[in-house]
Amino acid sequence: MVERADADKAREEFFSEAQELIDTLSTDLLALEESLRRGNVDASRINEVFRSVHTLKGLSGLFGAAQIAGLSHELENVLDDLRLGRIELTTEALDLLFQGVDLYGRILSAERSGEQLARGEIEPLLSALAKLSKAGSGLVAPYDIEPGLLGVLSDYEEHRLRANVQSGNSLYRIFLAFTISTFESSLDGFREGARELGEVITYLPTSTPSEPDVIELEILFGSRFDITALRTAFPNKRMEEVGRRRDEASQAQRTAPVRRETPPQFGAVNPGSLTIPPPGILHHASENADAIGSQLSTTLRSVSQTVRVDIRKLDHLMNLVGELAIVKTAMARFSERLRDRPELRDVRQEMQRLQRSFERHLLQMQDGILEVRMVPLGQVFDKLSRVVRQFARELDKEVNLVISGAETELDKLIVEELSDPLMHMIRNAIDHGIESREEREQVGKPNVGTIVLTAFQKGNHVLIEVEDDGRGMDTTALLASAQRLGIVTQDEAETMGTREALHLAFAPGFTTKRYATDLSGRGVGLDVVKNNISRLGGVVDIASEAGTGTKLMVTLPITLAILNVILFEVSGSLFGLPMANVEEVLAFDERSVRHFERHEAIALRGSSLRISRLEQQLELPASTQTSRPSLLVASIGGRRAGFVVDRLLGQESIVIKPLGKTLRLARNIAGAAELGDQRLVLVLDTGTLVEEVFSGAREGRAARGLIG
Repeated sequence: MVERADADKAREEFFSEAQELIDTLSTDLLALEESLRRGNVDASRINEVFRSVHTLKGLSGLFGAAQIAGLSHELENVLDDLRLGRIELTTEALDLLFQGVDLYGRILSAERSGEQLARGEIEPLLSALAKLSKAGSGLVAPYDIEPGLLGVLSDYEEHRLRANVQSGNSLYRIFLAFTISTFESSLDGFREGARELGEVITYLPTSTPSEPDVIELEILFGSRFDITALRTAFPNKRMEEVGRRRDEASQAQRTAPVRRETPPQFGAVNPGSLTIPPPGILHHASENADAIGSQLSTTLRSVSQTVRVDIRKLDHLMNLVGELAIVKTAMARFSERLRDRPELRDVRQEMQRLQRSFERHLLQMQDGILEVRMVPLGQVFDKLSRVVRQFARELDKEVNLVISGAETELDKLIVEELSDPLMHMIRNAIDHGIESREEREQVGKPNVGTIVLTAFQKGNHVLIEVEDDGRGMDTTALLASAQRLGIVTQDEAETMGTREALHLAFAPGFTTKRYATDLSGRGVGLDVVKNNISRLGGVVDIASEAGTGTKLMVTLPITLAILNVILFEVSGSLFGLPMANVEEVLAFDERSVRHFERHEAIALRGSSLRISRLEQQLELPASTQTSRPSLLVASIGGRRAGFVVDRLLGQESIVIKPLGKTLRLARNIAGAAELGDQRLVLVLDTGTLVEEVFSGAREGRAARGLIG
């Protein structure tokens, strides 16, 4: 059993690390594409991509993930050719690399389920990668550089070699020989002189020096000057220009198998990590062995200070914190019971002291767990960049995604659940919002459309905005489509304002397209967005101007794990509302209510505030409360509403728990929590409550039946 548990833990570690590498690959490829678009390919980024694929290949080999290892092998070949200049980076090559990232995700998902993708889903990409790897002539291949030299260059040296070739510089081999006593000063002198003439790409020590007290080096040098100028600058140095291969030889070299990952032989020096040693070290094997042993002893310790934690473990810890919060409340109640026992005054004082200490440490524990759960939204935003690229290409549109606020943090669980809603928003913006190139030219817009994805924190909430510069929404067309689909009647359409008309886009089954495409027109989209955001305790709003663009605004709580709620009673039942949404609490005066056609309102500091009687909205029995009710003024997503409740009971921090599969669709209920006196409180969903006040809907049946 222990071995099985260890194996399962190692397997989870593999999936976690593999996913991180895949996410890093996606980010690097997007940056690489941007550099290609600017006409200045970032060679160092190619090396980063290569290293990620290489690491993923080794990792998958350890865990027997053969399909990932096979894909990594072909990607590695292509990336090796790219970074050494054997093939040129093009949009088509990038497409294949992006397909590789997508395929990684599908394979990893299948592996996690204990399955494997069908060969037919993998083979086409493997064949295309293999074909690409053998296709190009490259930038370095025409030069008469020994394959062994290319095999031992470091990543940075390969990058500099490629940069010199791209710049049109000539390549030279310069041979240096220094006595041990003058080695450092002589080498420094050469470097100073060489700096003005070109760039030393790598140093290669010769394996057998001609004399025992001499160190000989071969230098690969890139320069814009011809060999005559170099010989004038270094008259006593032997040098030769690296010639170009003949066409026949070059073709043979291009079609021959490329040596990859040749392991260094024992005693060989890796010039990529070469530092010029003290005199004599190249000639004393024992000293070399000691140096290598010293280096190994300092590199076995990990430089990472991070630990991966399964979110389910954090949920378990949070539940334990919730239980401790119940204990804290019970302690407070017990302390109050001692108030009437004067003979136990000392006990009560000690009890209160322990209670304060317990409460302080409990709060620190809550804050610590919450901090661990927080992750940057960049984890989602980076994935959306791939989505924009894919959808835009499928629709033959050019779209630029501008991201701001990727460092904004949210609870890990909310971030995971946010991926699909944001993807739907992006898809709708590209398909419905961004016009075709021809349409944009006709109205004087740039050919490239823009989608701006912004995130920022506001109080205890995070706001995420998705804004496009497309055609915007025509409310007349929206109302016509809604009537055609039977969502609203003609009379309702005639009385709707602009905001209400725009919100029709969130109605189930709504679409403005008469015919479905692969991306849209099937009536599944923004209604899914709205429902998913509501389940996260958030709201989504919309603003649009015809011909200018559309903005979707999502407001979310920072976390759903621990909530500070205000407790109250309605019709004898106990409820809570997140304090983050409560602006103020007022005494309710029935005489101040004004009745309109579809709602009630009161005047509050010069403005009108819509109100709702919660017992009616939740469809609860009529209240028998005789005391004066209170009014909770709540706001979310820019909307405010007042809720009439029977009696206020104070504030409390709770650990909210979901209602379970059978009750999770309860529209107005976000979750439940247990209080210190064993009572159960239902936490209301502020977003849906406020929305119903403005829409006039009565969905209280979702809460009815939960209370008894």
